[in-house]
Amino acid sequence: MNERQSSQLLPGLFESIAEDQCVTVLHLGPVLPETMEYFSGFRCKLHVNDLFAELPLGFQPGDELTVQERMSNLVSFPEGTRFDMCFFWDLLNYLDQDGIIALMECLRPYLAPTTMAHAFVVHNLRSPQRDCRFGIVSTSEIALRSRKHKVPGYAPQSQGKLKEWLDGFAVKRSVLLAESRLELLLEARN
Repeated sequence: MNERQSSQLLPGLFESIAEDQCVTVLHLGPVLPETMEYFSGFRCKLHVNDLFAELPLGFQPGDELTVQERMSNLVSFPEGTRFDMCFFWDLLNYLDQDGIIALMECLRPYLAPTTMAHAFVVHNLRSPQRDCRFGIVSTSEIALRSRKHKVPGYAPQSQGKLKEWLDGFAVKRSVLLAESRLELLLEARN
């Protein structure tokens, strides 16, 4: 699969960004060339952290580190970093409660009051796993590419649970997509 998908919510991430503003972006997942090309047009600090390569993150008997400790080792940034926008893509579908809470705990120090985020989650918990990599083509278009291997740990959560566990964010808007998927626009909450 190599397709493009329009986005009604992606423009919401960019609406408060001034043309000459230096933007700090967190991209959680493998980065596509389209994303690099898109952000090359900005004054930008792009932090790429492919947490998908570390899945599954759930605690297993015999593990030396808790999920929180593992996440803390994976998600750290230079002191003073404040993200203007975060791209979770569909990562939240692969984290359990402990993983999502640990991620939010690790990100909290790096969120500004105006931080916005974007994510894809499921509307129906029976939605099939869709192994994609995502990239930004424009403020209203996303590139999707198939992954070579199935991503482990697919465990989508209900919207109610996600809202509770996404401690650093509130859902600003959501749009129902094909295949019972939701596109979310999130805003930081204090």
